[in-house]
Amino acid sequence: MFGIVRPCSHRLPEGLRAEWTAHLCGLCLALRGDHGQLARVVTNYDGLIVSVLTEAQSERVTGWRRTAGPCPLRAMRTAPVAQGEGARLAAAVSLVLASAKVRDHVADRDGVLARRPVAAAARRVAAGWDRAGARTGASLGFDTALLVDAVDRQAGIEALAGPGTSVLTVTEPAETATAAAFAHTAVLAGKPQNVAPLAEAGRLFGRLAHLLDAVEDLQADAVSGAWNPLTATGTGPAEARRLCDDAVHGVRLALRDAHFTDAKLAHVLLAHELERAVDRAFGTAACGHQARAQAYGTPPPASGNGGGGPYGPYGSNNPYGGGPGVPGGPGGMPPGFTGEPRRPGRRGFWAGCAVAVGLCCTCKWCCAAEYEGPWSRKKREGCCHKCDCSDCGCDC
Repeated sequence: MFGIVRPCSHRLPEGLRAEWTAHLCGLCLALRGDHGQLARVVTNYDGLIVSVLTEAQSERVTGWRRTAGPCPLRAMRTAPVAQGEGARLAAAVSLVLASAKVRDHVADRDGVLARRPVAAAARRVAAGWDRAGARTGASLGFDTALLVDAVDRQAGIEALAGPGTSVLTVTEPAETATAAAFAHTAVLAGKPQNVAPLAEAGRLFGRLAHLLDAVEDLQADAVSGAWNPLTATGTGPAEARRLCDDAVHGVRLALRDAHFTDAKLAHVLLAHELERAVDRAFGTAACGHQARAQAYGTPPPASGNGGGGPYGPYGSNNPYGGGPGVPGGPGGMPPGFTGEPRRPGRRGFWAGCAVAVGLCCTCKWCCAAEYEGPWSRKKREGCCHKCDCSDCGCDC
C-alpha cells in the first residue's frame, strides 16, 4: 500500500470510515475483476480518491454498492464495497501510475532492481500494467496515453534538471497525469462544469504527491546516491514546504468551485488529510495516540530547576512523602518495589504463530493503536500510529 492520503481510522467518523473502506476495497476488487489477482498489488490510498470524486458528483442510484465476500484484511467479514465506473477508472489510473513507480525504481536501480534480470522482469510487468490500464480506460472513454506520455517524459526531464532548475519543472508530468484523471471523474459523473476545477485540484495533488515522496525519501536517497528532485534542483526544505502548503490551499480553492452531490468524504480527504500528509512528511505532527501515551505514560525528564519528575514543581519535595520514586520513604513505595509489573516471558514458536494469525485476521497488525508482539510480547503500534488522530476542527 502506498499513497500520501492515509487517514487514521480512529479519526474518521463511523459513516465516513465505512465509505472510505468501501472505496478502498472497491478499487482492489475492480483490479481483480478486470485484470486478475496480481493486479491487486497496485491497490493504493491515492487511487481511491478517483472513485471518491466520481461518486461525490453522481446522483445516488441503485447498484452503486455490492456486498463483497470475507477478506483477511477485513477480519474475514463481508462488507459493502464501491463498484461501477469510478472504481474502474481508479483501477486504470492505479495500474498506469504503479507502472510509472516501478519504472522509476528501475531507473534508480533501487534494491534488487539493480540486477539486470530483475529489472527486465519489472519492465515487462510495468508494460503489461500500461496495456491493461489502457484497455479499461478506453472502455470508460479515458485515454491513458496522457498518463503514459507523462511517465515517458519524466526520465528526460530528470536527466536535464540541475541546480537552478525549478522543482516544478520536475513535478510537471505528475501534475499533468493526475489533472487528467481528476477531470475525467466529472465526465463520468455527467458534470462538465466540474472539469476545470477538478483538473486544477488534480494538478496540485500531483505536485504534492511528487514533492512529499521526495521529502520522505530525501535521507534514504542521500545515503544510496539515488536521484532526488530536491537535491538535484537545490530546493531547500523551506521552499519545499512553501510549495506544499500553497498546493494544499489551491486544492481547497478548486474544490469550492466544483459542484458535488455529497462532498463529505472528498472534502475530508482532499481538504484536511492532505494538510496532515504535509505535516507528517515534514515531521511537524505526531499521532494523537502517541501524544496521549506520552502525557499519561512516561513522566517527563527531571530538570535542574526542580520542575521535573512526576510531581512537577515539588521536585524532590514530594508532599506525599518519600520523594519521587524513593522506596521506603514516608508514604512512598515499599522496599523492593520498582513500580513496574513483572513482564511476561516470550511465547514459544507455535503459540506465537497462533497469535500472529489472530493479529492478521483481526487487522490489529495494521489498525490497532497498540498490540502485543506475537513472540516477544513487546508493545507495538499498528500502521496508523503515524497518523495525526486529533480533531481537525473543521465544522463543515
